[in-house]
Amino acid sequence: MKLDNVIAVRPGKKIYRDGDRTVKVFEEGFSKADILNEALNQARIEETGLRIPKILEVTMIDGKWAIVSEYIEGKTLAQLMEENPDRMDEYLNLFVDLQIEVHSKKAPLLNKLKDKMNRKISQAQLDATTRYDLHTRLEGMPKHNKVCHGDFNPSNIIIKDNGEAYILDWSHATQGNASADVARTYLLFRLAGDQVLADKYMDLFCKKSDTAKQYIQKWLPIVAASQSVKGKKEERDFLLSWVDVVDYE
Repeated sequence: MKLDNVIAVRPGKKIYRDGDRTVKVFEEGFSKADILNEALNQARIEETGLRIPKILEVTMIDGKWAIVSEYIEGKTLAQLMEENPDRMDEYLNLFVDLQIEVHSKKAPLLNKLKDKMNRKISQAQLDATTRYDLHTRLEGMPKHNKVCHGDFNPSNIIIKDNGEAYILDWSHATQGNASADVARTYLLFRLAGDQVLADKYMDLFCKKSDTAKQYIQKWLPIVAASQSVKGKKEERDFLLSWVDVVDYE
């Protein structure tokens, strides 16, 4: 296996291209359970029929765990948005259509979104009263079992030359309420500093899926709290600023 062509670097992992394969190599000390869960998620999503890179093997390279998948030739949707700002509306429509397609799938063996969020809220740097309010609000939200990507953003979508779109990175995939997944994407746009795009995205998703915006907004504090337990301090501070669960009259 040739590992000299680095195509991406992420915290705790490096991604290489080796011919028609992508090799994601995790640093020593990375949780083995998380790596195997990511591979299992990807295999389960493959079975839904969504267009994703097929997993080929899970192996060890120089004492480090690695996941080997198909390499998909193309540009990320994020690159295309940057290169062709005049086509932003077209790309945003495609982005939302793909997310709605993800939510149309079921994968009964995936971890449950609600369980994951409850666990993360318990770890959040919030006082006990706020955590209790968030747990209560989460418990009151409708229980669904739709496939949720968990990190759905334009850099995780590859567009091939023939126009086919492939969705990458299923490490955060769960089954649950699609509106929580939408709230997560909205916050990712906001974290990137693009409020205009974030608002446009949410309006478009609500219109195409016939979802009330207020319903997604109810998820924002819950999702923000659950996402605040990882990442950089400034991101954590930003996310915690969304955690206001008091409904004022």
